[in-house]
Amino acid sequence: MKRIDPFLYNAPTIDIHGYDRYGAEAMIKNFIDNSCRIESKVVVIVHGKGEGILKKATHDYLKKDKRVLEYKINIFNDGETIVTLK
Repeated sequence: MKRIDPFLYNAPTIDIHGYDRYGAEAMIKNFIDNSCRIESKVVVIVHGKGEGILKKATHDYLKKDKRVLEYKINIFNDGETIVTLK
């Protein structure tokens, strides 16, 4: 049985499967831009598990973005990162 975190059910989500590192970075930047415009405080980035390339690229980008308050791996699904925005 897969557990679902009910607090993330309606959070804006982007899935970056299939993108390379640079395409994923551009998608994440655009997603955070739009999320800030609609004043979302929590967003979810689905990068998948795989070899960890997209996860590393995602976290490298989030470290540099000043609009990001914190980010962490979803405890229910380690293929997702939960991002808290300022």
